[in-house]
Amino acid sequence: MARVLVGVKRVIDYAVKIRVKPDKSGVVTDGVKHAMNPFDEIAIEEAVRMKEKKLASEIIAVSCGPPQAQETIRTALAMGADRGIHVEVAGAEYDTLQPIHVSKILAKLAQDEKADIVIVGKQAIDDDANQTAQMTAAVLDWPAGTFCSKVEHGSGELTITREVDGGLEVIKVKTPAVLSADLRLNEPRYATLPNIMKAKKKPIKKVSPKDLGVDTAPRIDIISVEDPPVRQAGSILPDVDALVAKLKEGGHI
Repeated sequence: MARVLVGVKRVIDYAVKIRVKPDKSGVVTDGVKHAMNPFDEIAIEEAVRMKEKKLASEIIAVSCGPPQAQETIRTALAMGADRGIHVEVAGAEYDTLQPIHVSKILAKLAQDEKADIVIVGKQAIDDDANQTAQMTAAVLDWPAGTFCSKVEHGSGELTITREVDGGLEVIKVKTPAVLSADLRLNEPRYATLPNIMKAKKKPIKKVSPKDLGVDTAPRIDIISVEDPPVRQAGSILPDVDALVAKLKEGGHI
């Protein structure tokens, strides 16, 4: 049976209105509600379903971030993960943590924990980078199944239905492999109160990027973070001819 490593990121809750800092260095996070990245919830759910089908022996949830990231790990444990690893990254180091750093951390942990499958959400809803799964696979030199909407298990290989621009694509990858979970892969379960209580007793190991031999020096400088432009008011046109004329003029409708 496989050992599954799942990346879970702490992000600003999807229902919160994002505000840009006055100095345009980033977004306001102090005093703002955070939660597990929705795509990572899907990744955890897929791992739990694998364990329920006796396809996985152990699920390890990993989160990189400040002390509050342990709350995200506890959520993963309450959903069914067996243990957690908290990679402590805080302050300025966390502000400049990028997908390349996270991918190297996940790759090193996958090797140390002898994982057979690494699952992450296809992207985080804060930076929308959509890079971690691909980079992790590259660092490990493992095959990657990205944008998974269905995963079927065979003997030493996975049959993956993935969402692409043209529709659905079916591929086969040999394990060990890295997967990224898309929206339609599953519907994550809610953590029950008994499982939340049990999660408090499950172990969380603390490590630092330095312990893993990962340099977290920033590779990209963020010049400015700004609000999107205010949407202009629309207009009502009397008929199709007026619409065509307006479009030809290049005007806003």
